Amino acid sequence: MLRSNKTFLVAELSANHNQSKELALKTIKAAKDSGADAIKLQTYTPDCMTLNCDLESFRIKGTLWEGKNLYNLYKEAMTPWEWHEELFAYAKGLGLICFSSPFSKEAVDFLESLGNPIYKVASFEITDLELIAYIASKHKPMILSKGIATKEEIQDAIDVCRSEGVEDITLLQCTSSYPAPLNEANLSLIPQMQKDFGVKVGLSDHTLGVNAAITARALGASVIEKHFILKRSLGGVDSAFSMEAQEFLSLSQAIREVEDLLGDTSYALSPKAKEGRAFMRSLFVVDKIKKGEIIQPSQIRSIRPGFGIAPKYKKEVMGKVATRDLYVGKPLEFGDFKS
Repeated sequence: MLRSNKTFLVAELSANHNQSKELALKTIKAAKDSGADAIKLQTYTPDCMTLNCDLESFRIKGTLWEGKNLYNLYKEAMTPWEWHEELFAYAKGLGLICFSSPFSKEAVDFLESLGNPIYKVASFEITDLELIAYIASKHKPMILSKGIATKEEIQDAIDVCRSEGVEDITLLQCTSSYPAPLNEANLSLIPQMQKDFGVKVGLSDHTLGVNAAITARALGASVIEKHFILKRSLGGVDSAFSMEAQEFLSLSQAIREVEDLLGDTSYALSPKAKEGRAFMRSLFVVDKIKKGEIIQPSQIRSIRPGFGIAPKYKKEVMGKVATRDLYVGKPLEFGDFKS
């Protein structure tokens, strides 16, 4: 799914089309121009998410959508299924990967008909093991959002994926708060999740700004997902915690700089580092030595530049016989002396 060590930057369209297909297409184009690698949709109907019921239990409390009825919220936020084929094709034409989060078996089947390449399991669905098993049966790379899940629930979900033969699994740290406070991001969990579960890790970021995503990349995140909107002034159910196009561009540029800074774990020297070795210390002749003379400590010094043999050989050189006349300023070579 991912290429080399590059972070997979996902722009989440979510409900930021405000039920306008033209706006959805413009948003996808803006995501491409802002440095995203992928655009993610959500594939559901209100009926596969909840009941059309107005009892108190079905009203939202304590969030951005305070007092809203669940069914009506999902009706307002859903991406119409009849758009999907065009959105997938348009994104592909731009060079973007388009994939989705399904919320029912019917949604999975529909996405399979479109060639959906990756499946994302949303944070509130991570305990629906039957749905996860059905998604995993399609043998595509899977991204799981941790959200409100316990460690045991995360392990259950990963075990189900693996039991269906899926090993390309990415687990995203995610704070299911909209927007998420910085002090609840808990990004230290990212490397810990990689250690605990043996999967790739990333961040589904609901914080405002770029700092959480940049920090997550430095901690080993291979996937960063942010809700994406052209302008928050457009409004909509997810607008308050979505990242504008210009902000996403700044984020993508910063993430690529972090990747350059991190490099890799190889001790191999870069071309610049190899050039820099010229300024290392090495052994030089500092007092003229004639052929056949025994080399004395005062005649050889460890100095810059680094064109002679390494300073660690100085003791080995002392007391040896010069094989040729050695001038002051000559970098010492192994052929300059013998026992």
